[in-house]
Amino acid sequence: MKEEYTNQHRRWYDKDPVLSQAVNTLEESDDETQIKIALNLIKIIIEHNIENEKFEAVEDIINAVGSGLDDNRKGRWYDIDTTLRTAMNMLQNCPATTQHIIAKEMAKMVVESIKKEENTDDSDESDEN
Repeated sequence: MKEEYTNQHRRWYDKDPVLSQAVNTLEESDDETQIKIALNLIKIIIEHNIENEKFEAVEDIINAVGSGLDDNRKGRWYDIDTTLRTAMNMLQNCPATTQHIIAKEMAKMVVESIKKEENTDDSDESDEN
């Protein structure tokens, strides 16, 4: 039976299918990959917001990072790590159009990271033989 589309989404990132898929793939990645991608996301979001003149000073960036952070909140998969939580909160606070653009970049990063891991695993296996 096919699921019907509804306007009510469980998670903030499920509104955009590309973003939802990228976040789900990130969630299933190993810890090291998650941190690398989180750091890249923070960089991309800051660069994008500087280009759009949303950030004019370092204080604006710090305020954007701090907004939405709740130190007591630990129920979401990305709350376990501060870097990952910061990246996801910054992404959540972006406008939907920016989220979509960043989701495409994020998807590329996740796929590239997975390909690197597979290549490393393949070379490790051939080294053992």
